[in-house]
Amino acid sequence: MPILGAGRVATSTAVHSPGWIEHVDGRIVGVGAGRRGDADLVLPEATVVPGFVDIHVHGGGGGSYTDLDEGSVRRARAAHLAHGTTTTMASLVTADLDRLLASVALLADLADEGVIRGIHLEGPWISPVRGGAHDHDALRAPRPADVERLLATGRGAVRMVTIAPELPGGLDAVRRITAAGAIAAVGHTDATYAQTLAAIEAGARVATHLFNAMRPLHHREPGPVLALASDPDVTLEMIADGTHLHPALYREVVRTAGADRVALVTDAMAAAGLGDGEYRLGALAVSVHDGVAHVAGTDIIAGSTTTMDALFRAALGAGEGSADGRPTDAAWLGAVRQTATTPARAMGWDDVGDLAPGRRADAVVLDADARVTGVIVAGDPVASA
Repeated sequence: MPILGAGRVATSTAVHSPGWIEHVDGRIVGVGAGRRGDADLVLPEATVVPGFVDIHVHGGGGGSYTDLDEGSVRRARAAHLAHGTTTTMASLVTADLDRLLASVALLADLADEGVIRGIHLEGPWISPVRGGAHDHDALRAPRPADVERLLATGRGAVRMVTIAPELPGGLDAVRRITAAGAIAAVGHTDATYAQTLAAIEAGARVATHLFNAMRPLHHREPGPVLALASDPDVTLEMIADGTHLHPALYREVVRTAGADRVALVTDAMAAAGLGDGEYRLGALAVSVHDGVAHVAGTDIIAGSTTTMDALFRAALGAGEGSADGRPTDAAWLGAVRQTATTPARAMGWDDVGDLAPGRRADAVVLDADARVTGVIVAGDPVASA
């Protein structure tokens, strides 16, 4: 049984300094504190955390999950794997039905292969008022026949669908998606507080990038933000890249809702891991300047260029700190939960998202600055950043 020893092992429930992980046939069989004399590999200066789980990502490394190109999909997957994302959703953006069906069919095959874990449909059933970086010409209300075709084409791989519940047929779509075993998420929405509560009652359980592309909070009409943030059964996606949200707002949501409800997501597009330049997100041209992506010629943010390791560092830095400025155990626990445990639990993926017996042996090796030096999937080193 291979044993990995490290200067620190951080799980969702404990921080062991030093610690060890034992695994067999790709599964963890033990995790504990102290030094093991029989360890096969010892990393005395490293911290080992669970592999990151990104449930909202469109691409990276020049590749895109929105391209009808297997090579492009694999390139995006490899780019994020190198930054510690060991389990990933493949998020699509709004397109016409034939294009979406073709994309879902391609991605379903790659889900069967294990390249991705599932498919997220972010559109086309979203509000034109809050459409953001989506092709507004392709936005539409959810028709039952279209919902059925996309779910059927996915063969169980469609794991999450973002819906604006105020659209005609929106609540029925939430119910159908939920009945199919997928997660209905509320996002890109101009819904009222009452309409959002109705969506939660119908089965919606995720807030798609909370605050972004949503009717803002108002003292007389609190809208979707308060309805989603107040319900303990709703997981709150947040993009803590310093661009999509003010850091103080992110910290306040974590403080009030807790790390067990916040799932950090990249919402990354093809430029993630690369430099400034011209890219595409679905049908739209995107310009990246100073690391921020906008729909070309506009001030509309078009996803992000961040990676999960950067979000982990943001969470760690925002956590409770010790007197000497170094993160406390509580900060490590919070960062682990937001980048691995909470998103995995939101999707019902109980085999990943933590370093615990029975889970897949997915881990990220970090240096003293919490930067990735190695990535492990099912017990095997597969990439380094």
